[in-house]
Amino acid sequence: MMRTFDTVGVVGLGTMGAGIAEVFARSGLRVIGVETDENALARGRGHLENSTGRAVARGRMTAEQQREILDRIVFTTSREDLADADLVVEAIPEIMEFKRGLFADLDRICKPSAVLATNTSSLSVTAIAATTSRPGQVIGMHFFNPAPVMRLVEVIETVVTEEGLAAEIAELARRLGKTPVVAGDRAGFVVNRLLLGYLNHACHLLQSGLAGRDDIDTAMKQGVGLPMGPFTLLDLIGLDTSYKVCEVLFGESRDRRHAPAPILRELVTAGLLGRKTGRGFYSYTGEGTAPAPEALSKPAISLVGIVGGGPAAASFVSGLDTAGFKVVIAEAPDLGPVAGADLVIALSDTPVIELAVRLPRPERLVGLHLVGESVAEVVSTVLTSDEAVTAVCDLVTVLGRTPVRCADRAELVVNALLYPYLNDAVRMLECGYASAADIDAAMRLGCGYPAGPFEMLDGIGLEKVRDGLRALYAEYRDPAFAPAPLLDQLVTAGVPSVRSVG
Repeated sequence: MMRTFDTVGVVGLGTMGAGIAEVFARSGLRVIGVETDENALARGRGHLENSTGRAVARGRMTAEQQREILDRIVFTTSREDLADADLVVEAIPEIMEFKRGLFADLDRICKPSAVLATNTSSLSVTAIAATTSRPGQVIGMHFFNPAPVMRLVEVIETVVTEEGLAAEIAELARRLGKTPVVAGDRAGFVVNRLLLGYLNHACHLLQSGLAGRDDIDTAMKQGVGLPMGPFTLLDLIGLDTSYKVCEVLFGESRDRRHAPAPILRELVTAGLLGRKTGRGFYSYTGEGTAPAPEALSKPAISLVGIVGGGPAAASFVSGLDTAGFKVVIAEAPDLGPVAGADLVIALSDTPVIELAVRLPRPERLVGLHLVGESVAEVVSTVLTSDEAVTAVCDLVTVLGRTPVRCADRAELVVNALLYPYLNDAVRMLECGYASAADIDAAMRLGCGYPAGPFEMLDGIGLEKVRDGLRALYAEYRDPAFAPAPLLDQLVTAGVPSVRSVG
């Protein structure tokens, strides 16, 4: 018989826990909210009043509905009040010792039929369950912040979870208006395992000098369409939280992509944790004003040389012609036609430095990779002059694109970040951890991405991603960049979509 979960306890009424309590109360359930003391309880009540108050102000609920929601929540500092709860969800700090102590206490207090759920985002649900006499009734129920808004709930089952319990919790999530994704008990689950690998990789690329903070953020936001760049997102999550999750991931996977980047350790040690402390990768103190944007002016270039062919080069040449620039093109290995140009731009897959050394004035050559409709990666070598880079940045700006400066490395910025993330998703599917549909849903709903990783893979093309990963592996010699065997096999077999097998 399916459980009804009429009364739900929520332990911990910080921003996350208060949001979870609100979600249950909005769905008509009786909620018991528990905090450690009266001050914390008052803060938790304030979170709920403010959240529902904003919904009223925006016309998303009436004042009467707000009162009904708040009336369904009982606030208490006594865990003993959870004795009759059908389900208890904990949302206390992400410290294993604290969670294990709480669950041992809940096991004593709660009725035998009660289900105990943890909102942990990365810790082992199995280890938490082991502190109780009912490990089969302990499950992960991971909400995303802000809980009333975010639609995803990760439901995490362990090897000892009672048969059918994950399905019951998933059905409860649907009752709450959420989309559940059921997965096994692996560090980081679906979203954080994929997300933190990508964010941590961005930190490593920043430290390597591939590109600057702003350029990397711009590349991923405007070039890929992500809601925000990796460093803006890290500041929002909290650098300390991100660092801890990476440590948990690395402790299980021993994958270098999960080993916290040194810059994260340095910032955390300095107490620069992101938005919550006013400074992380960015400053949030509000001091000073942003400089006014400079007026666009046409670069003083008499002749632009273009190296490369194909649709991207043709489109760029067309834009130059329309803007009134004189253009000369070298589509073949012979670079003679562009040797006398004031500025040479390579739109080619060949490493830029290999083309530069073949010109009499290598400092004039700049690489260019067009990303989507609005971004251009501007690639400099050790020989490229600052004047040439500035000229190309001005030129692409005049043509309506945002320049992203980067070094001459394999797959530049966007693909160097995107392809390993896609590869991680294929490995997750390959090991049977979650389905392609669930992984796509998790990243769309949990991170607000415009598409899931397998949807992105289909759009880019499996072979292109596989070949890009091979180029990354050849350059960086990192095993994490080697294409997943499943990806290799699908390309070899001519299968066009990973989703067709998962």
